[in-house]
Amino acid sequence: MIALVVSGGHTELVYMKTHGSYQVIGETRDDAAGEAFDKVARTLDQPYPGGPRIDRLAKEGQASIDFPRAWLEEGSLDFSFSGLKSAVINYVHNAEQRGDVINKADVAASFQASVTDVLVRKTLMAAERYNVKQVLVAGGVSANHGLRENMVKACADHHIPLVIPPLNLCTDNAAMIAASGTIGFLKGTRADMALNGSASLPIEAF
Repeated sequence: MIALVVSGGHTELVYMKTHGSYQVIGETRDDAAGEAFDKVARTLDQPYPGGPRIDRLAKEGQASIDFPRAWLEEGSLDFSFSGLKSAVINYVHNAEQRGDVINKADVAASFQASVTDVLVRKTLMAAERYNVKQVLVAGGVSANHGLRENMVKACADHHIPLVIPPLNLCTDNAAMIAASGTIGFLKGTRADMALNGSASLPIEAF
């Protein structure tokens, strides 16, 4: 299985050969996707958290602005959203300086299209490279309608089964931790009373 883990703090492609066996094969080199959503939302005077706001705005607009897509080196499975974020901020600031009226919905739709295009295409690249039988999308950004719709279509076109949590579980960290803990428990992994929380614990540690 290839898992796309995409949130405010993470954008990773993880190869899972079997339950409890994880290998990070691609990750962001700068801003996570969710972080870029928040920063672009702030530029468009939208409240935090920005992801849901951009998602709603995008439904009202057209992806008519050609924002960049960072593919990086040929064959790379890594991500980079810093340049895209800067491109959107510059577009908005330049338009404001000229006194132009900004169509925020079109900006949101164009930004979202750029992000989802890269996420979907790199996920499919990983699925083909590792010859997996299933793709999974998780993390807060998996609630984004543009990402969900494009991933569903792309996986269907390539005949790859897709798993995405229902919307009410996309941001439920407790459910994710419980699921991971169950796998560890069944493998016989145990912790002593010195166990503490660690937000940056590598997934390979599970």
